[in-house]
Amino acid sequence: MADGEMFRETGETRMKETEADRKVSDRAYGMAAGELKQFIERVERLEEEKKEVAEQIKEVMAEAKGRGYDTKVMRKVIALRKRDDDDIAEEEAVLDMYKAALGMR
Repeated sequence: MADGEMFRETGETRMKETEADRKVSDRAYGMAAGELKQFIERVERLEEEKKEVAEQIKEVMAEAKGRGYDTKVMRKVIALRKRDDDDIAEEEAVLDMYKAALGMR
């Protein structure tokens, strides 16, 4: 066949890949592989930075604990500071209602 070649096992006709097509394909593959590698390396660097920051947070909490602060409560305060005031108020109202229903007041 002039335009393509017949493959015995499948009976398909495919166009022959030219050298130019192969070079374009290889170049595109190389570019995609390079980009993928950059993404992977960025994530790896960020993971390392995250590990370093977590270690620094541990050190700060250890220092605070050494000075007598309750680090469990500190963590709760930090989490509360990230949340919306209305969301916190709603949760506290529901908590109060549940506690009252269970006679915990």
